[in-house]
Amino acid sequence: MTERWIKSSHSGTQGDCVEVDTGVPDSVPVRDSKKPHGPILTFEPATWNTFLTSVKVGDFDA
Repeated sequence: MTERWIKSSHSGTQGDCVEVDTGVPDSVPVRDSKKPHGPILTFEPATWNTFLTSVKVGDFDA
């Protein structure tokens, strides 16, 4: 299994980003880009897609 960590194209220059590993089948590992050797959260693909959809439609906007 090859790690393929990617950051959002919307990531700014402040370095406050999350990265997603696209090389893991059947799960979505997520980590803090500032701490690449720190903890990793792992989500089921359906859960991650629901989260992304909620972000895109503004469910978390203040």
